[in-house]
Amino acid sequence: MGKPMSVPLDLDQLRTFVAIVDAGSFTKAADDVFKTQSAVSMQMRRLEDRLGVQLFERNGRTIRITDEGARLLAYARRMLTLSQETLSAFDQEAMQGHVRIGLPDDYAERFLPEILARFSRSNPLVELQIACEPSLNLMDHVEKGRLDVALVSDCGHATAPLEIVRREPLHFVTSAAHDIHHAEILPLALGRQDCMWRAQGMQTLDRIGRKYKVLFTSWSAQIVASAVLSGLAISVLPECALRPGMRILGEYDKFPTLIDTEIGILRARAAEGPVITALVEHIRDSLANLAPPQAQPKPSQIPETRVVRSARIRSNSALAS
Repeated sequence: MGKPMSVPLDLDQLRTFVAIVDAGSFTKAADDVFKTQSAVSMQMRRLEDRLGVQLFERNGRTIRITDEGARLLAYARRMLTLSQETLSAFDQEAMQGHVRIGLPDDYAERFLPEILARFSRSNPLVELQIACEPSLNLMDHVEKGRLDVALVSDCGHATAPLEIVRREPLHFVTSAAHDIHHAEILPLALGRQDCMWRAQGMQTLDRIGRKYKVLFTSWSAQIVASAVLSGLAISVLPECALRPGMRILGEYDKFPTLIDTEIGILRARAAEGPVITALVEHIRDSLANLAPPQAQPKPSQIPETRVVRSARIRSNSALAS
């Protein structure tokens, strides 16, 4: 019989459990947590007995997490994170210093709150210096050592290794309250001349023989969004940049699907140390677990057409590209 549910869980057992899931085997996890394989197995038997459920299914040398194990995993990660945050808050020798990070404003609007929350809770004594500029500018800053880390669109121009951490669907978007997308000559609101979203949108329209005219060019996402929401133009935006009142144009509207945009972490060659490593890990975790903005089908149209009903963050921002 398992222990009473009032008895607290053992964090060390949870740490071992997460290590097994991440490593994919008891043997590799044992190395990661500096225990013998028999000790790891014993911890898992005790954890399963404590919860009264089976956490892993074993088939020869392979293991698979059960549904109950997957359910525990989310709680275990949260408990271990909170434990580390608590220790860091009272650790007088916790990591200190500063790190310079850059990302386009559109990405900052969507991603930065989660990144800041995760990193600052675990590293309360580290100062973050944040720059918001277009991706090409940020790549130049990283190359010249003015930034330690940057989160950028993969424009194919990075001189340092770019670690892709997220893919975002790219969409033609219009106002949900207007029908400017029916115009014989499409009015467009786009980013600057070297914006890859701009280039892909125009090339796609050229390919299908759709006439268009660029009416608004701006670095400011607020200006582009205002042009779209007021019904003056359509634009090309990643899903993370959608705002309330925008509508995705799909096959129903005779607009083709665009290629996803890839988002990566760029790290300066001289950027080393535990603070930089911790920030990069928090960025990876934040972007891997962040859900897309809520979007719903427009009632009068088929599911391919979606209206953005809500957005978690609103701010004036420069168009990310």
